[in-house]
Order: sequence, then C-alpha cells, then structure tokens
Amino acid sequence: MRYIFTLLILSILFSCQEKQTQEFLSFDDYRAELQVSDTVFLPFTFKVKDANNLTVFNAEEQIEVNEIEYRNDSVFIQMPVFEALLAAKIENQTLIGNFIIEGKERIVPFKAEKNTSRFDVNTKAETDISGNWETIFSPKSEADKYIAKGVFKQEGNQITGTFLTETGDYRFLEGVVNGNQLKLSTFDGANAFLFTGTVTDSTINGKFYSGNHWKEPFTAKRNENYELPSANELTYLNEGYDSLAFTFPDANGNLVSLTDERFKNKVVLVQIMGTWCPNCLDESKYYTEFYNKKKDKDIEIVALAFEYAKTEEKAFKGIKRLKDRIGINYPILLAQTGTTSKAKAQEKLPMLNHVLSYPTTVFVDKKGKVRKIHTGFNGPATGEKFVEFKTEFTTFIDLLLSE
Repeated sequence: MRYIFTLLILSILFSCQEKQTQEFLSFDDYRAELQVSDTVFLPFTFKVKDANNLTVFNAEEQIEVNEIEYRNDSVFIQMPVFEALLAAKIENQTLIGNFIIEGKERIVPFKAEKNTSRFDVNTKAETDISGNWETIFSPKSEADKYIAKGVFKQEGNQITGTFLTETGDYRFLEGVVNGNQLKLSTFDGANAFLFTGTVTDSTINGKFYSGNHWKEPFTAKRNENYELPSANELTYLNEGYDSLAFTFPDANGNLVSLTDERFKNKVVLVQIMGTWCPNCLDESKYYTEFYNKKKDKDIEIVALAFEYAKTEEKAFKGIKRLKDRIGINYPILLAQTGTTSKAKAQEKLPMLNHVLSYPTTVFVDKKGKVRKIHTGFNGPATGEKFVEFKTEFTTFIDLLLSE
C-alpha cells in the first residue's frame, strides 16, 4: 500500500514536468470541492490574495495559508500546522488535483473554480433550525454509536454552527438549508467534514462524511435543554492513584518528568494531544495565550504528543512546525509514534481509566496531586460553550494558584 501511494505522489509530481509554462493562481475567490464519493462533493471556499497567500473560510474562521509552491503548470498548497497538501494542475484558472495526507496514506480528488458561493441555493428554506439539537451518530450501531449536541444559527437559507461531542467539536461548520435539505461543511487541512440531511421543524436525519474514508448516519431532534455529560467526569484516575507520572523526550533528547525541578511547587497542566488534531490546535492556541499572561505565576504547561508519524524525526518536525506557527513556548514531549491509538496511549499513562479523547488535560496542584481531568475541547466554534469553558478554566486555575 505504501509503495502504491508513493507511485501516486510521484505521478502527480511527474505531471508537472510536462508543461514548461509557469502558471499562477488568479487573485480571486474560489470554490473548491473534494470528491468524497462517486456522487457526493464537499465544498469549501478560499480567496487568493496574491500568488503566495490565500485565505480559507469556514463561517467565522479564516485560515491564512502562506506555504504555496509553483512548478510549471501546477501549484502545491501546504496547509498551516497540519501535514495536508493540495496538489493541482492549473488549467484556465481551474485547479484539478488531489488533497493529500501522506502520513495517513489518504488521497481525495480535488477541484477548484472561481466562485464565491459555498453551496448553491435555489429553494427557500422550509424550516429554521436555529437552536440546540440532541444528536446521535451511528444510532443503529452499538459499537460506533455516540452522542452529540448540534448548535446552529440560521438566517434565511444560510447556516453556521457545529456539533459538540464528548471529545470535542466539529469546528466551524457553514452551509445552507435548501428547501428541506441540509448541507454543512468545513475544511481546515486536517479534517474535511460534510453533513447532509433532511430537516423538519423538530428532526434531522442525515449522513456525516469525513473525507472519503468515513461515512455514518446521524439523527437529531430539537431539544433546547439538552446537555452533554460533564467533560470533567469522563476521564479519571484508577483506584490506588492520586498523581500522574511519565518520562518522555523533548526535541533535544532530554527526558522530562513531572518530578523535574521546573514543575516542583507549581500548578501544572498536562495536555494530552497530537499535532494532527484540530481540537488540540484550538486548545493549544488558548493555552499559549493563557500561559503568556500567567507564566510569571507558579504555573507550568507540558504537552504530551501522540503522533501517527512513523519516526521520531518526522514527529519532532511536526511538533516544531506547530510550535513555530502559533508561538508555543511550553514544552511538547513526544509520547508515542506510529499510531494515535487511544488504547496505546492509555498504556503509556496507566493511572488513567482511559484516554478517551485528544485533547485531554490533567490539572495537577502544587503538591503533585491530580485535581481534575478535562476530556476533549469545545473551542471557538461552540460560541457560548467556549466562553463558559474559559470562565470555568481560569476560575479553577486561580483556585489552585491560591493554595
């Protein structure tokens, strides 16, 4: 499989040698489509500001992309932080190529044309889905079933919002209700999500596509009072433990443990994460901002990275890219390579009942005792929920610092 994937990448590169005329992106608005099945396409929009800069839009989110390379008739667009690459030939200002995540051996056909509209609308919306929705994904499969909360705002045909789950949110979703048909999508480089469905005033029955490698049904019913279980109660210490222990290397090969001098008599946040994880990125941005304001206090943050990169060299390259892009100045240690298996992660941290989500944060007090474990991260796309989280977070940290 790896050999075949490499040949596909080489064929893309080889095609760029056939035409010697240099082509550049036009400074304009584009609608891109990823082909997630034979008949289903996932759209997103971006604006080319100049030959080396473009912005990807997902509702209120704007992703600035500045790693763009041209080779003859083709363009290679490297998404920030994540490994994802858009590789395409430029033909009359139309882009035709692939969305590629090499480390996961994933290729999704990709096309982009000049257009400002994410989804076309030709019918007035039959209902307004603004509000909260009690949601179940894969409702008929006991093995795959999980719960979520949909939160949406609708103006005319246009919708923004997200789904919150016990492990994090599906980030900034944008779309339409066209008649009684719902369509929502997002693309951030790591994830390409599409939600389709049939809506009524009180129900949604639909399908969720994650790129071209995953598809599952979901059902939702309107419920303004619905709440997910507390994120502070899902992960906990196994019986007999009251603290966390680990020893993992940093980028310089130094082994770092919670017993090190820098963590003594300080409040410590231990962030279980991965550089490939968009919710971890949202959390890392918030923690970086928080740490920069509080680093003169008795507080430290240390992240444990669980990476699918096959080698330590590639994993640390991804860690450095993440730190450089968002200015992280707390240590990120390499806890695992070659897999993002949560079961394998739990083996590295046997004092936890499980690792349910990337990210997960363990709050350690000045005496080295675990005081709280927060599973998942519902970030800026969740609106009021994110505001509530920040208030709870800062209040609890201030309490630990005051002890």
